[in-house]
Amino acid sequence: MAAGKLDVLSAGAVISSLLPRGGYTAFLVNDIEIATAQLWVRPDKGVRTFADLRGKRIATTRMSTAHIFLDRALRANGLAPADVEIVNSNMSAAVNAFIAGEVPAVALWVPFNIAVREKLPGAIKLVDASAYYPQSAVVGGWLARQEYFAANRDVFARIIRGWADANDHMMRHRKAVAETLQKSHYPQASVADIEEALAAQKMFSSREWKRLCADGTVTKWLQQVSDFFATEAPIPAATPATQYFDPSLYLSTI
Repeated sequence: MAAGKLDVLSAGAVISSLLPRGGYTAFLVNDIEIATAQLWVRPDKGVRTFADLRGKRIATTRMSTAHIFLDRALRANGLAPADVEIVNSNMSAAVNAFIAGEVPAVALWVPFNIAVREKLPGAIKLVDASAYYPQSAVVGGWLARQEYFAANRDVFARIIRGWADANDHMMRHRKAVAETLQKSHYPQASVADIEEALAAQKMFSSREWKRLCADGTVTKWLQQVSDFFATEAPIPAATPATQYFDPSLYLSTI
């Protein structure tokens, strides 16, 4: 931390919330959360379709990947956010409320789907975020304070090179990576569960990311999520992605 601000942060939807507020530079992208967000419903509580959601309570974590996805999903199926009651809590509490029958629907992110699937075999996954890709694409990546980034470009170039090696290794050896993650960090999950979670994110090789950064695709993805936060937060005079995303160091390093 410096002067009450983070120097460097790697995250998903969080970066798209911070960046429009100004003072930060996004310099590297990791992945797209293409299907990490999912909408689950309980038929035993009277919900099987989107039409059944009107007037119902939906648990989720506001201002998160799941909230962005839920907003897109509702609108794509003829519902406005005002047509439902969004119950805000941390994701563990949201999922527990759904399992306990306190709410008939939950918008969650993986791996919370595992608990739902195991404890509520009758629950239905109505849709996941891949149905609305790329409109619902949430980009995971790295940001830094503008001043810190400008003063330490050599350090960030090394971060980019190290990230590229790890990223391309994951692309080539997904099965081995899943097995390592399960053994070292997530022994409570199965390798299949971890493979499912990894498959829910869309990854590209470091060279393909270079093309997507250069042609403006990443900027577009960042902007559409920032637009959501600028409206929901709200964020007055939000900084556009063309100003807060600087791919120049990545393009010159890879």
